[in-house]
Amino acid sequence: MAKVIFHIDLNAFFANAEILLNPSLKGKPIAVSGNTRRSVISTCSYEARKYGVKSAMSVQEAQKICKDLIIVNANYNFYKELSNKFINIIKKYSMKLEQASIDECYVDVTEKIMTYNKPLDMAIELQKEILNEVKVPCSIGIAPNKFLAKMASDLKKPMGITVIRLKEIQTKLWPLDIKEMRGVGSKTVLLLRKLNINTIGDLANYKNKEELKNIFGKYFETIIDKANGKDDSEIVLEYDTKSISNSTTFLEDIVDYTEIKGILLSLSRTVSRRLKKENKIGYIVNLVIKYFDFNQVVRSRKLEIPIYSENDIMEHVMELFDENWDEIPIRLLGVGISKLIDSDLYYPQLNLFDEIDNKTDDLINSLNKNYNLNLKRASNLLKKR
Repeated sequence: MAKVIFHIDLNAFFANAEILLNPSLKGKPIAVSGNTRRSVISTCSYEARKYGVKSAMSVQEAQKICKDLIIVNANYNFYKELSNKFINIIKKYSMKLEQASIDECYVDVTEKIMTYNKPLDMAIELQKEILNEVKVPCSIGIAPNKFLAKMASDLKKPMGITVIRLKEIQTKLWPLDIKEMRGVGSKTVLLLRKLNINTIGDLANYKNKEELKNIFGKYFETIIDKANGKDDSEIVLEYDTKSISNSTTFLEDIVDYTEIKGILLSLSRTVSRRLKKENKIGYIVNLVIKYFDFNQVVRSRKLEIPIYSENDIMEHVMELFDENWDEIPIRLLGVGISKLIDSDLYYPQLNLFDEIDNKTDDLINSLNKNYNLNLKRASNLLKKR
């Protein structure tokens, strides 16, 4: 039986939260500022979006294109309160839930939805309850995997309910502009357009795979799979309390990709050192991105084989980052490994081309020493005979 995944997204969350605090703002073009030195827009109402105002745009630029734009200061404690109400409502329907950020989540409703006469009845009921209790509209995407569910929820806002079935990939996913594809950043979009790849369907059906490999590198297969509606990422129910992580907060928000990559490498190296020191390896890689507006994105990946080395950690962290960063200014980055076990409890087959640490060196030297000692003893016995 195929899974049924909901992606639920609170529409223009910060802006709608501000309208709850000040109903006179309803129907007006408003934008929420993150109160940073950069003076940028955190989010804005749909009325403001009609003028072209969007997240991460400078306040000055936003006011130029929308003369009547109303700038309001962010009330993050209130946003968190509403977010908690939102998540608690979802938990009444299913505990198989992954909170992706303050205003969105994935939830596996495969079992629960079978109790409804019509599958869409559950989505309608849930959407109404969120609106009544949280007082904020939401969009729901329904699909057999997380990627398609996220793409579906983006198709109809506000208060939309959209289903994408695997048999509908060609009609609902492929016609979308390539810039709409989750995991494809704006810089990559420019490279793809040079190859005349303008839609997700163009990417899914592009014949010259080598050209695509040059653009996506080792993420090539993952991106092509998603363009074809395939995604095997699991919903991460909760983070193991036994974890090792490290994070850093910046004095100024950063957007430079090279700088970000260097910081993630440093964090991965620190986590790796701590894992080695505590003789641990882990099955889950965690990445935390906190944006300039304090909106936080947490992404995780479950692994079949536990890891500890900085190279392995960095590889998975960069994949998670590239799939989820929309080139929005970042205030904090965090890297962690969870679901830990003692490394002594796991004995993977040695690969001569893998990194061999000091512990493995000692083990090999000990085996060689015992082998040579036994060989010497056997030789002495033969001589006595």
